[in-house]
Amino acid sequence: MKTFEYSPKGVCATKFTISIDNHKIHNFKAINGCAGNLAGISKLVEGMDVDEVIKRLQGVQCHTKGTSCPDQIARFLIQIKDQID
Repeated sequence: MKTFEYSPKGVCATKFTISIDNHKIHNFKAINGCAGNLAGISKLVEGMDVDEVIKRLQGVQCHTKGTSCPDQIARFLIQIKDQID
């Protein structure tokens, strides 16, 4: 299992950590941001395939920010894909 950290941009959350094992997501955690929403996302993505999470979360928008915490999670996963494939 590999663990990665990411500093999201343009959102309230300041750091994400995630563990990947056999292309499945485990132990997603976020620092700051909307605590309830991020806790819900954490439970939803637990055990999901990385590509499925990217497909579902990429492009989700928060107000007029041009991104969101879900979109930033997708960007994070895209950034680390070459390290987990």
